[in-house]
Amino acid sequence: MEPIQFGLLLCATALGGRAAPPGQPDAATLGELAPTGTLRFGVVTAPERTSFFVVKDAGGQPSGVPADLARELARRAGIPIEFMVAPNSGLVTDAVSSGAIDAAFMPVDDERSKKVDFGPVYFVFENTYLVRAGSDIQTIADVDRPGVRVIGISGTTTIRTSARLLKQTTVTPVPSVDEALAMIGSGEADAFALTRDSLAPLAARVPGARILDGAFHRTGIGIAVPKNRPDALAYVSAFLEDAKTSGIVRRAFDAAGLKQLAVAPASNTR
Repeated sequence: MEPIQFGLLLCATALGGRAAPPGQPDAATLGELAPTGTLRFGVVTAPERTSFFVVKDAGGQPSGVPADLARELARRAGIPIEFMVAPNSGLVTDAVSSGAIDAAFMPVDDERSKKVDFGPVYFVFENTYLVRAGSDIQTIADVDRPGVRVIGISGTTTIRTSARLLKQTTVTPVPSVDEALAMIGSGEADAFALTRDSLAPLAARVPGARILDGAFHRTGIGIAVPKNRPDALAYVSAFLEDAKTSGIVRRAFDAAGLKQLAVAPASNTR
């Protein structure tokens, strides 16, 4: 189990003390935050809303915590928003890195930090496994043995960490949560690596599946922008810090039915 990397997770942005809520950005900041005049924001879809995943509403628009926070960010900045809805966070990471979109929330890890710049996190989570019905796997240690078929979502922090830690089996990437659940349900895979808070509502879709106790990794969901956009990074960081301390993140969790989840602490707490 790895310790929480607070150096990455709680990325201070020299805000110093309780920063004032950010208002509309100046021209230079806006040019970095939304160079097209519209905030292009990436979100990831799944069958259930979680701290990270969104679902599509009746009108086809994303609904959930990241979408609520992104809309509030755009409202504060006084600009329209346009969503890129993807089946996994690897695609969103690449879109931010290339500048195809302007910002996204995603789990923080070293590999992603080479491609994007991270601001603060709004939620700290732990990774574990969902095991298929009838499996004799009882602990996280049981997953690491020959013959166990492990799956994870392509391009994610979770699959990279699981693949690095497992020594006697391999992890097969799948493109979406829907496909992973189908494989666990049909017995094509033995264990599905994902965040505990996401697995909790998803497990009910796979009769007999179990979530393992414990965790093999912990990290947080942070806000990310393309590299070399310091004004945009400072703006989104100030926004997210205010969103945590003012109750905006708490209300987004509650609206998504996630009252049991705790908001990450303020990054600039000394």
